[in-house]
Amino acid sequence: MDKLEQIFFMQQSFNQTLRDQRQLHDIGMEEWIQRETLAMVSELSELLDEVNFKWWKNKKPVSETRVKEELVDILHFFVSMCLDAGMDAEELHRMYLEKNKVNFDRQKGLWGKDYQAPAADGQEG
Repeated sequence: MDKLEQIFFMQQSFNQTLRDQRQLHDIGMEEWIQRETLAMVSELSELLDEVNFKWWKNKKPVSETRVKEELVDILHFFVSMCLDAGMDAEELHRMYLEKNKVNFDRQKGLWGKDYQAPAADGQEG
């Protein structure tokens, strides 16, 4: 099991425990993703607070540890949303590679309405 697969496995286990203990089995995928998106927005706001985005306030020293903790909190909700959408670590990795290629192609001016990026696995798509 690689690191990303381990993260997905551990998050699935946590999600199942949470839903069992709090009797949250009647919530559908759409509502879970809505809830997790709001939770992630909250965590993103906490991250912003850690990096002094409020220019009207006196700056405080940035804690690298707190920044990393907020990023991990965001990852928890992101992985939960992936799982709720039926995405596993392998599919996330594959889709990331495909999108990364598109992003690089865009920076090179190679992306347009008629342009079709090759599949990440090198196969014609």
